[in-house]
Amino acid sequence: MPAPARVVIESVRPQVDGGRYPVKRALGEEVLVEADVFADGHDQVVCHLLWRFQEDNEWKAVAMEFRHNDHWAAAFTVEKLGRYQYKVRGWVDPFVTWRRDLAKRRDAGQDLSVDFLIGSGLVRNEILADEKRSAEERYQAAMSADVPPPAREAVVESDALEVLVDPVKARFSAWYEMFPRSARGDGRHATFKDVVERLPYVQEMGFDVLYFPPIHPIGTTARKGKNNAVAAKPGEVGSPWAIGAKEGGHKAILSELGTAEDFRFLVGEAKKRGIDIALDIAFQCSPDHPYVKEHPEWFRARPDGTVQYAENPPKKYQDIYPFDFETAAWRSLWEELKSVFEFWISQDVKIFRVDNPHTKAFAFWEWCLRELKAKHPELIFLSEAFTRPRIMHKLAKVGFTQSYTYFTWRNSKQELVEYFTELTQTASREYLRPNVWPNTPDILHETLQTGGRPAFIVRVVLAATLAASYGIYGPAYELLEHSPREPGSEEYLDSEKYELKRWDLGRADSLRELIALLNRVRQANPALQRDWSLRFHDIDNPQLLVYSKKEERNIILVAVNLDFQHPQSGFVELDLEGLGLAPNETFEVHDLLSGGRYAWSGSRNYIELNPHQLPAHLFKLVRK
Repeated sequence: MPAPARVVIESVRPQVDGGRYPVKRALGEEVLVEADVFADGHDQVVCHLLWRFQEDNEWKAVAMEFRHNDHWAAAFTVEKLGRYQYKVRGWVDPFVTWRRDLAKRRDAGQDLSVDFLIGSGLVRNEILADEKRSAEERYQAAMSADVPPPAREAVVESDALEVLVDPVKARFSAWYEMFPRSARGDGRHATFKDVVERLPYVQEMGFDVLYFPPIHPIGTTARKGKNNAVAAKPGEVGSPWAIGAKEGGHKAILSELGTAEDFRFLVGEAKKRGIDIALDIAFQCSPDHPYVKEHPEWFRARPDGTVQYAENPPKKYQDIYPFDFETAAWRSLWEELKSVFEFWISQDVKIFRVDNPHTKAFAFWEWCLRELKAKHPELIFLSEAFTRPRIMHKLAKVGFTQSYTYFTWRNSKQELVEYFTELTQTASREYLRPNVWPNTPDILHETLQTGGRPAFIVRVVLAATLAASYGIYGPAYELLEHSPREPGSEEYLDSEKYELKRWDLGRADSLRELIALLNRVRQANPALQRDWSLRFHDIDNPQLLVYSKKEERNIILVAVNLDFQHPQSGFVELDLEGLGLAPNETFEVHDLLSGGRYAWSGSRNYIELNPHQLPAHLFKLVRK
């Protein structure tokens, strides 16, 4: 019986929770695998990185590079959507050890005749074993000999880990949210055909995902009225999130919007313009949803026999019934909910924003999303979970492609630096992809309520450049909607959630041209299409925030004024080494927003921003 293998493999990374969940990459990205590999004594360790696509039988291998302190690294590129496996293989190699020591002995001028004989016992080589040959010939034969494969009993392998490969749009995307029913903009109920007419507007602003709130029939029982009034008046349209009526539920379309054929036509027209339609999936029902009568076992009953409506005390949502994920009939519930996704996938929808996933069972999401992605690896799921951090992270681990973040509530310099350092530089980046939004139909932050036009500009510049994926709720954003329902509230006054809105898209003060410019800059600069290179730079003014992103020779430097009332100035200290610049190098910064060009030299340079002109610089760094 051979002795136990001597090599030790530890700390293989990237990995999530010891391999319980896959790490995530987008198509074409590199997976850099690192590990600590070592053995007792002084013998030479060899280690390889092995990887394969989920459907392949054979593993590919590449030698890992020694970095320092028994730390090794190698990388592979993911070229297909779906799942890959990877692991590390290591062994103590007697021939490599012998050859290493042979070189040391030769450099020391020692006699090598016995060493050549030892080597000939490790590898078949006629020259090496031939004592009539010169020492130099035998040495060169040793150095050029192929390394024999290791003995099976000497090899140790780590457990296999997984990487989930998503479309590029999972990493880099620009979302525009709108209510289809307000697409006319004149106060009358719009149709999908009206949305088709709106597509050029969305395309011109540079968005590649057009996201709709629920498009299903809306219940009439306990329908909410304007400004979330408990009772709707005749003719009021209700909240799209009160899903289901006698006409149907989650697989039906609100008749006022059009037919299934109209919807498919819209999806096709959007694709022609490079835009994917994303649908909101909200697993909840109005009291009129067919599920309520057909499957009462899927809901929680109150002591008086009525169905328990949704609550977040003291808030009550009488127009919404949540599903009971602890029901004894959970299997049939799970299958039906998965079939909702499958239905819309059959309508050529590939992107879904999931409403409040944190109020549904983790086990359901892990099963459902894995099942769906196994058949349709091109799918993208955005988790709308404004909840506690551990829950948000758990949802990302179990399969959500992207995650809403706390960006809306991170407004000070310290908050932004700390939060985006966490998102881009800690282990959570392996599984949680941020999608940042300065506003949503539910959230009008105080910053936008009080900061005026400069606040809207700064927040969208931050969103579009801090993260590779971002979104806005429009036309509210570009038209600077800032009135809350009441002081201290984050709800919009006359919220579009409960009524049709009139939108004047041609208003002179619209931010549409600025947003279009931002999206063009994002498309033209690879540095803005990834998150992990984000670095913040010191500046001697707490109201100024400066950060950079770098992708090979493409370097973007952003500066924003967080004071929406007053001009601010200061000297920035650039991390030149991190940017790949020499200590005293002279270079040009080209402001892609204003067109201005400035000559800078060295690390210390001056910045001044007036919020009443343009409160942000978006520099492209050009080396001379």
